[in-house]
Amino acid sequence: MGKATTVTVAVIVTAALVTAIVVPMTYFLHPDYGKDCPEDEEELSMNERVDCYPEGGADQESCESRGCIWDDAVTDENSGAPYCFYPSDYGSYRMVGEAEEFSWGYRVALERLDRPTMYDKDMYSVILDLEYHTDTTIRFKFYDPSNQRFEVPIDMPSTATKATNTLYDVEFTSNPFSMKIIRTDTMTVLWDTAIGGFTMSDQFLSISTRLPSSNIYGFGEHEHPQFRHDLNWQSWGMFSRDQPPSRGNLYGVQPFYTCLEEDTNSHGVLLMNSNAMDITLQPLPALTYRTIGGILDFWMFLGPTPEDVVGQYTAAIGRPYMPPYWSLGFQLCRYGYNSLDRVKEVVAGMREYDIPHDVQYGDIDYMLRQLDFTYDPDTYAGLPEYVHQLKAEGTHYITILDPAISVNETVGTYAPYENGTASSIFITEEDGETELLGKVWPDPPNIDEIMQEIDCQGDWDCEVENYRAHAVFPDWIKPGCADWWIDHTVDFHDTLAFDGLWIDMNEPANFVKGSTKGCDYNNILESPPYKPRIYGDVLADKTVCMAAVTYNTPTTTTTQYNMHSLFGLTQTEPSLRAARLSTPGKRSLVVSRSTFPSSGKYSGHWLGDNTSIWPHMHMSIIGMMEFNLFGIPYIGADICGFFEDTTEDLCRRWTQLGAFYPYCRNHNGIDFMPQDPASFGPEFAAEAREILHVRYTLLPYLYTLFFYSHTTGSTVVRPLMHEFTNDAVTWSIDRQFLWGPALMISPVLDEGAVEVDVYVPDTRWFDYYTGQEVPLSYRGKSNVLSAPMDYIPLHVRGGHIIPTQQPANSTVFSRELPFGLIVALGDDYTASGSLFWDDGDSVDTIEDENYFMESFTASSNQVDGEITVSNYVMDQLTLDDVTILGLESTEISSVTLDGMELNPLQWSIDETLMKLTIENLQHPMDNGFNLVWS
Repeated sequence: MGKATTVTVAVIVTAALVTAIVVPMTYFLHPDYGKDCPEDEEELSMNERVDCYPEGGADQESCESRGCIWDDAVTDENSGAPYCFYPSDYGSYRMVGEAEEFSWGYRVALERLDRPTMYDKDMYSVILDLEYHTDTTIRFKFYDPSNQRFEVPIDMPSTATKATNTLYDVEFTSNPFSMKIIRTDTMTVLWDTAIGGFTMSDQFLSISTRLPSSNIYGFGEHEHPQFRHDLNWQSWGMFSRDQPPSRGNLYGVQPFYTCLEEDTNSHGVLLMNSNAMDITLQPLPALTYRTIGGILDFWMFLGPTPEDVVGQYTAAIGRPYMPPYWSLGFQLCRYGYNSLDRVKEVVAGMREYDIPHDVQYGDIDYMLRQLDFTYDPDTYAGLPEYVHQLKAEGTHYITILDPAISVNETVGTYAPYENGTASSIFITEEDGETELLGKVWPDPPNIDEIMQEIDCQGDWDCEVENYRAHAVFPDWIKPGCADWWIDHTVDFHDTLAFDGLWIDMNEPANFVKGSTKGCDYNNILESPPYKPRIYGDVLADKTVCMAAVTYNTPTTTTTQYNMHSLFGLTQTEPSLRAARLSTPGKRSLVVSRSTFPSSGKYSGHWLGDNTSIWPHMHMSIIGMMEFNLFGIPYIGADICGFFEDTTEDLCRRWTQLGAFYPYCRNHNGIDFMPQDPASFGPEFAAEAREILHVRYTLLPYLYTLFFYSHTTGSTVVRPLMHEFTNDAVTWSIDRQFLWGPALMISPVLDEGAVEVDVYVPDTRWFDYYTGQEVPLSYRGKSNVLSAPMDYIPLHVRGGHIIPTQQPANSTVFSRELPFGLIVALGDDYTASGSLFWDDGDSVDTIEDENYFMESFTASSNQVDGEITVSNYVMDQLTLDDVTILGLESTEISSVTLDGMELNPLQWSIDETLMKLTIENLQHPMDNGFNLVWS
């Protein structure tokens, strides 16, 4: 190839603009621009190969027919490297003319080179728009200007005026086309498509990029074995699926990753595309995207810190939802209580052992034959009255609702279907009129008779065929559908006074392939020329037909091929509206199984139907950290596991870990042994109560973290790497995690272990339980700490102040108890923190500024509390105790509060621990304070 010449955009724009702009953007222009580049004979290394035959089954002839190189001499070290790969100079497009400037950024026109087609219907003209949204955010979008292709119907920020003081430059090579995005201050190349393989066709869009480092995090939803991705030729499919945690594509789609560059700057990239896709990570390091529809719509966020990246990302997709305070308490559920009497027994056990219990659930067994908006009048007789009783005792109630609606009920007996079909709000077959029928959970009215005639003896396929009713699926964006859902949900609340909604099976799940009469598998939507690396032999496996008609705006339709992975998201927003209209003025709660970028605006998520095995504890930490990257911080896993029988020791260790899930719920499946905390007897119950009391003590801190997540996009659960970015050891740690910046949790994750390896970043740390400082010699290294069966190591970080509150068996009661502070002094003997507080349940208290905010600072020998927002009255609430850890000196003769000397009985010194404990302050929270020891 000829040598590239650098030409600035200012040179190529019109003369009238040259003197008016200073543009941080360049492109490379080859001397032989407009011609096909001669082949580059330089041999590619194994790690540089981009797969030219990703569907598999290539041989030398089929590979070379695509203009690609065949080499099957793959080494053991690179066993995943492709045999068929693009030449080093391979590109499918070249630039046409010059980059055109607009108020929002730049537009580049591309035309296809004379290359062999891979999957037909190639796009011969492609436009690249580069939108300079902010100094730290750039959008780059590839699309076909001659064909209005599907774009994800999510409102994203727009810009009329491009940012000019950007952290990024953009450079192009014209022929074949490639682009680079470069961080201006370090010149790190963040995005470089010169590795080849850029393809735009009707049902195959692919682009590859070199990565600036191997520190890649995110992408979902999958069960990843480690938080930092393995780049050894790993491929991950994305297409929402009713699939328990496993290697493949799971319930939601999250095509977002973050990258920690080698100099510790960080950036993130979103591909806003909802079609079936896969990504391949290779050890160069490099990344390849392949999707079978839509456009390539990328957003890059340049941080530069990991927390900055998440904040910028959630600013684009929407800030996380602010959960009600009660939803941070302990929650209990199982599929298969099978009667209200059994629910009462379980709740009575929680009461007997005084175990915190904020939320009780109803899974599908409370329903009449699994029909939405019903409860079984026999097995759950008296449920509405019992829900009111639970509330009086401080326990809220959440009910499950599935999207599939039975069509087999007797006419006049099931309004949800009759009203829905009268309003034509269900997904239809390809003709746009006939309701698509599937099968999910509802049983038909004559199920007892059928079961007498046909004994399936537990065979799943037999049960689906004979025991399941036909069902339809709501088309959530279709006019009238959201109102239909809201109306029936509000009406159901008049019967069963739930406090929140749990929406499940919303991938959407379907127990038959496509529909009850199958799909037309000759249709290119059902059998595209390239099938991403996802489960199932066809796209409609375990869901509805891809050719099914569904709305993508209130006035336009598309197909499930495009909208499938958005089903859960489009159900979530009307579900939150329904929950709030059911409980007027209340914030309420929605927890959704299927998610997509921006789901966190409306709901939380749990990590699905895990199994009662030790490795799933570790996987849950990875999942929690990933969903905080995705802007869904209200996240947790089923404590003790959903499938299979747990063991007492596994459930004990999982309860310790689960006490630090933001979404803290014990949930297990039908026909397995009970695993609620009371079911193992008094010793286990006492241990569960103790660790849950720790959680409840720390809830003011957790709630404050959610305030910052809602307002700034920061993470709640975060990896150590986010706080100690300069420490390369933390880049791969995923068996420990943080609550915000200040609390480190190091659970035991191995069977039989009574010790745990704890990495201690290089700063002051204090044992949560005793206040003892971690020895200086432990800093910056892994240390084996004792962790007996009833203990989980917790450490408070120096330099931080954590607000606390005395615990109770429900947040209804703990919210009335006194507050405290844990003041952990840093190496410089300073610390800071804050407390956010409101009524915990009302809508928009933050937006309306109807809240209380206090900032805390410690320096030298004093702690100050300054009230910064006082629009919520802290009626009768007091600050009662303050613990100062890491004192510079224990020679203290007096302690004063707002200039008044405290009684010596109110404070004590532990000279060994260098700890000052102050109690019985009874200081009104409505007032700031100055606490001094001298």
